[in-house]
Amino acid sequence: MSAADFFGEPISVYTRAQGIADGLLIDVTERARETGFRWPVAITAAAWADCVAWTETHNKTKGTGQDEGGRLSDVINMAFYRMRAAARDGREGVNVRLVFHVMCTPPEGRARKPVKTELCLHVGPGDAGEPVLTIMLPTED
Repeated sequence: MSAADFFGEPISVYTRAQGIADGLLIDVTERARETGFRWPVAITAAAWADCVAWTETHNKTKGTGQDEGGRLSDVINMAFYRMRAAARDGREGVNVRLVFHVMCTPPEGRARKPVKTELCLHVGPGDAGEPVLTIMLPTED
C-alpha cells in the first residue's frame, strides 16, 4: 500500500526545481562537483545569507578581505568532508541529515572574527526520486 493509496493524491507539490526558481534554494552543483560531489547540491537562501553572502561593503566595514567564492568553498568543502566521514561510518543513503560546522565571520553586526557555525547536509530524494543534497541551517527542514 502506497502513501497515495492511504492518504489520496497530494493537493499540491512544491518541487526542488521550483525552490531554485523562486530563490529559496541556490544551486551550487557546479562548484560542488569541483570538490568531489557527484549529486546535485543546493544551499538554502537562509544558510547562504548566514555563511556565504559577502559584499565589498562587508570588507570595508570588517576589513577581512573575504569574498563569496571563498566563503562558498569553505561551506562546500566542510560539507564534503562530513559526507565522506559519514560514508566511512556506514551512514549512507537517502533521508540522512548530517551536522557539520564551518568557521565564518557573520555578515551582520560588528563581529570581525570567524565563529563556529552549525549547518546540516541533508541527503534526500529530488524531484524524480534521484539523490540530491541540500545544505541548510539546523532550524530548517
